[in-house]
Amino acid sequence: MLAIKRTGCHDGGVIDVPLKRFEELVADALDTIPPELAKLMDNVVVVVVDDPPEPGLLGLYTGIPLTERGGWYSGVLPDHIEIYRNPTLEICETEADVVEEVTITVVHEIAHHFGIDDDRLHALGW
Repeated sequence: MLAIKRTGCHDGGVIDVPLKRFEELVADALDTIPPELAKLMDNVVVVVVDDPPEPGLLGLYTGIPLTERGGWYSGVLPDHIEIYRNPTLEICETEADVVEEVTITVVHEIAHHFGIDDDRLHALGW
């Protein structure tokens, strides 16, 4: 289980982005994944959830990364990527901030699906 967590907050109120619009932003972020990588994504579902299982999480990947799958991998439930709406909105001041944060979170969690850990992501600037 790998997660993205942010600690920065702004001092204003929470921006209101309705669930349907937030889901569209997640879909838009998924559309930014290069097609050659997107077609390699296998047995993974991405969902929007209002609140995380622990405070501060913006996204969470649960599953078996592609790099760890072997001949034994079959009949397995899909990997699960959750993008958390409320904590994302809490740290954003504008919808543009939400778009940026959602994109970062989606890319981060998809990277975990490809077997890239947090240390490598941080070294790459994510």
